This record gives sequence, structure tokens and C-alpha cells, in this order.
Amino acid sequence: MTEIEVKIKIKSLTSLFQQLETLGAQKIKEKYYETNTLYDFPSQELLQKRSALRVRKINKKCFLTYKGPPQPSRSFKIREEYETEVKNEKQLRKILKKLGLKQTFTYAKYRTVYRYQRLKIFVDETPIGNFIELEGKQSDIVKIAKLLGYSRRDFIKKDYIQLIKEAKNNSQK
Repeated sequence: MTEIEVKIKIKSLTSLFQQLETLGAQKIKEKYYETNTLYDFPSQELLQKRSALRVRKINKKCFLTYKGPPQPSRSFKIREEYETEVKNEKQLRKILKKLGLKQTFTYAKYRTVYRYQRLKIFVDETPIGNFIELEGKQSDIVKIAKLLGYSRRDFIKKDYIQLIKEAKNNSQK
């Protein structure tokens, strides 16, 4: 499946939640906590291919996700994504280890999920700030962003790993 998304850094969660309610966006998942662990080979083969293998833990559920390299796009992050729920997290981590994969990065966030028409809207609360992630067709992303008071100039294509590393580097200067 091809995933098309952007992130936008938001200033006020309260204002955003009010805007989403006013628009008629439907909350489909209440706020929850998730941890995300990325894996790669010691040779960093996945990183070199600009791909990612992630284990996401939400409550007692575990998901394995493969993300392919991003496709060229000026404003959007477009990439292949395959995800499946895994019943036994412990066994999954053993399998990844046996395949020679190592944990390379872990981060956590709180997330609330909305739907507006065909668009998925993720509101993420992270240690580096609050973000909204819009996922769907490009035209729908631009439309909802505009309704929320944002433009393409506000779009962020970077993933949380890049943003967290940048924030850490900036704080050490």
C-alpha cells in the first residue's frame, strides 16, 4: 500500500481539538501511548536504502511495519508501507534478533486519531512538541490543512527520528 502523509507542528492542542470538532472530524481513537522501535542490520542496509522496519507497541498490541524508500515529492512524504499485527511481541523480537537485526532507535508519543471524510488525522504529543499528521490523498491533505489554517509551507516530510535527532543536536549547541 502507498502511504501519503505530512506532519505539521502545532502551537495549541486545545485550539486544534476545537477546530477538528468544529469541522466535524470524527474521533476514532481516544488518546493512547505508543512506543516505536526501529530495527536495522549492523551494516545499516535499511537506512542506506532509506527504508525502515518498525515495531510499534500500543497497550498490549504489537505491530510490525515495513516502510519503503520515499518517492520524490516536493511537499508530501510518499512511500510504500506494509503493516501487520503480531500476536507475540517477545517471539517477534527474537526472530528479528536471529535475522541479525538490531534496535537502532526508540521513541514514544501520545496519539489521538480522527477521521475527516477520507483523511486520517493523527494528533501526536511528543517530547519535541505537538504535531498533526495528515494521511490520505494529496488534495485532501491540502484541503484539510487549509481549513486548519496551514499551507504547504508548514508541511514537514521528516519522520520523528529525524526531528528528534535534530532537536537533540540543536539543544547541544
